[in-house]
Amino acid sequence: MADPQLSLSEYLSGVQEIIQLTFDESVWVRAEIRNLNIKGGHYYLELAEKEQQSDKVIASCRATIWKFSAANIVLKFERESGIELSKDLNVLIKVKARFDPQYGFSVNIEDIDSSFTLGDIARQYQQLVERLTQEGLIERNRQLVTPFDIQHVLVIAPQQAAGLGDFKKDADVLQKYGVCNFIYQTATFQGQTAPKSIIEALRSALKHWANDFNYPPDLIVIIRGGGAVNDLAYLNDYELAALLCKRSVPVWVGIGHEKDRTILDEIAHRSFDTPSKVIAGIRNTISENVQQVQNTFQRIKTLSQYQLMVYQSQNDQYMRLIRTLSHSQLSESAKTLDVLKDVVHCCAQQQVRQTKQHIDSLLKEILLQNPRHILNKGYAIVRYNGRAIRSVQQLNVIQNIQLELQDGKIQAEIVKGSQNE
Repeated sequence: MADPQLSLSEYLSGVQEIIQLTFDESVWVRAEIRNLNIKGGHYYLELAEKEQQSDKVIASCRATIWKFSAANIVLKFERESGIELSKDLNVLIKVKARFDPQYGFSVNIEDIDSSFTLGDIARQYQQLVERLTQEGLIERNRQLVTPFDIQHVLVIAPQQAAGLGDFKKDADVLQKYGVCNFIYQTATFQGQTAPKSIIEALRSALKHWANDFNYPPDLIVIIRGGGAVNDLAYLNDYELAALLCKRSVPVWVGIGHEKDRTILDEIAHRSFDTPSKVIAGIRNTISENVQQVQNTFQRIKTLSQYQLMVYQSQNDQYMRLIRTLSHSQLSESAKTLDVLKDVVHCCAQQQVRQTKQHIDSLLKEILLQNPRHILNKGYAIVRYNGRAIRSVQQLNVIQNIQLELQDGKIQAEIVKGSQNE
């Protein structure tokens, strides 16, 4: 017998009836929102399930939140979670299967569990924190020393963002007066491409910085204005966080959300609520350092003046001591000099007396040696031509001599002479 033949509409109507009977009750389903479009108040979603290891899609379908229930479902979810319903979110949704022969299979979303999405974001966030902690990165940038003199700052921010405008109001003033120089680089801070965009912007900026300057920036600043929680979730990226952790320059962030933190807040050297507070932090740090320098200078001045007073007082004491010791030494020297003068005078007088006695003795000796006394004793002086003869040899060539006696002189002729042996 031939197999029964059905038209496509008949077949699909049968499938529709089976689905309506089998899946008549709503059920809670976990899925990821791969795409989301809003038209005429209706929300059209593409749901998917991925393998955890490979991110390979293993299931997908279309889903719809109709206009008449969208206001209640979506607003309730966003109010409770603080997260804007968008793609890339993991959600726990209450769905009811729907099959239409003309439009195919889809599900109608009747509710969204906000706590599941918050928990999933928190779980991913905690896993990221644990990984960075295990690798010893999470505290690395935070442990860097704050630059004492902040003069050169690299700023990464979304182009024409309101937060950047707030930052530049004060930054432009600091730059105008030469206090601090700011170099700006733009990047995308929303969507799945945000981490990669920030990484590319940072690497490009540092490369250009190295070409333009022979010194590194004092700070790297990453700022953006406020946004939804799920916008911030895009910044919770391991590659971006690890890159910033490994910078040898302190990273300051101001993501513009007071309640929720991103991984950038966890790993940053300093974290601020808003871009305005980041520039205020820079300004305050510069101001505090200037005040510290002034206080240190004043302290040095005060200590110097005090030390000079101490040295002056010590100098005065030393001068008084020197004068006292000098006067004492001079007095002792004068006494010693007087004693030496007395000794010298006494010795001189004694030497004079001895010398006088010696002269007197010599005078007596001279008087005793006077030729008159010698002649009186019977001696004679032999002369030739008025000169005294002292040797017999002189007489060998002399024939006539003169003899001087005590009472006169006589002429004599040499007959014969001989020498004493």
